[in-house]
Amino acid sequence: MNQYVAQFLTYMADERKMSANTTAAYRTDLDQLCEFLRERGVERWEDVDTEAMIAFVLNLKEKKYANSTVARRLAAVKSFFGFLKERNVISHDPTGQLDTPRVDRFPPRAISQHQVDELLELPLQNGTPEGLRDKAMLEVLYATGMRVSELVALNVDDIAFDTKTVRCLGRQSRERVIPLSEPALTALEEYLDIARPQLARHPNGDSDALFLNHRGKRLTRQGFWLILKSYAEQVGMHDLTPHMLRHSFAAHQLRSGVDLRELQERLGHASIATTQIYTHLTAEVSSSPADSNGHTRR
Repeated sequence: MNQYVAQFLTYMADERKMSANTTAAYRTDLDQLCEFLRERGVERWEDVDTEAMIAFVLNLKEKKYANSTVARRLAAVKSFFGFLKERNVISHDPTGQLDTPRVDRFPPRAISQHQVDELLELPLQNGTPEGLRDKAMLEVLYATGMRVSELVALNVDDIAFDTKTVRCLGRQSRERVIPLSEPALTALEEYLDIARPQLARHPNGDSDALFLNHRGKRLTRQGFWLILKSYAEQVGMHDLTPHMLRHSFAAHQLRSGVDLRELQERLGHASIATTQIYTHLTAEVSSSPADSNGHTRR
């Protein structure tokens, strides 16, 4: 059974250009399905019937998975069985009659400019190389609205100080060039001049990665999440997530007058309809306070 899962994931990654993160999620979903079927004594994909798939969905619901999780796993499973049918591995699709659970869409949440400034000042209290790295990461994330997966994938040569931009490779390998704010450029310069050389001293480190962990390796999404969680708790924002900084960037950009189409390009949205969901946030976030020089963040 596993050999077809491996073939499917390779096909989705190579032919359908599915991202590494989505591929990993699909692998987890399909591994769970394989385990469930084996427990029922099913060893071949040809023997999977609709009853077994209904039982699988009910099992997910009994385990109290959120509708969004069940929907994603069912999407992975449906795609997989479609793949098997196209290659005549199975004669019928056992998921054809399964309905995808309704997923409630919650509006994005943003934090105020004041809260952003408070968060971005915290790493300066730490005089270590990690503190300078964290300052640069948070500044870049807020200045660009990148996804965390895009942030940790950056290489040193993706930063262009002469044009004050960063090159970002987004979903489906779509490349975009995003302007950097002055605070982000300053934080990057300090990190690259002072902190990164110290972090890169570790043997067998990553020479290309922009943001390194204490072992000189590329920082992971999980590593960044733990860093942000630590800073967020210090200022009482216990429910802050990395994606909320992306939402905040979008809302603050619109509030400052950035055109919706330009914001779409910066965020890397395929459809402007996705970007439009941020328009309702502009009235909810507070206006940008002046910094120590009497200017708002740019």
